[in-house]
Amino acid sequence: MGGGGKISYPKHVWSPAGGWYSQPANWKANTAIMGGVIFGITALVWSLSAYREQRTKFPEPGRFFPSRYWSRQLVEHERKLKENQ
Repeated sequence: MGGGGKISYPKHVWSPAGGWYSQPANWKANTAIMGGVIFGITALVWSLSAYREQRTKFPEPGRFFPSRYWSRQLVEHERKLKENQ
């Protein structure tokens, strides 16, 4: 039970992923850094997408519409509606 020890492997093999039984000492820090990079890129793309979003038809007032909170065009449209009422 347990499968025994590690099997032998060639020591001259190199792999960008680290090869057999790789467990780099700083894997947690590397994972956190890459998570931050991915989060930052996602936030920039999200922001750019919301900035460039254009609508020809606006959602009905009071109806749940997620992009209502971040779309520049929708925010300005609803602000004008409130001023006119």
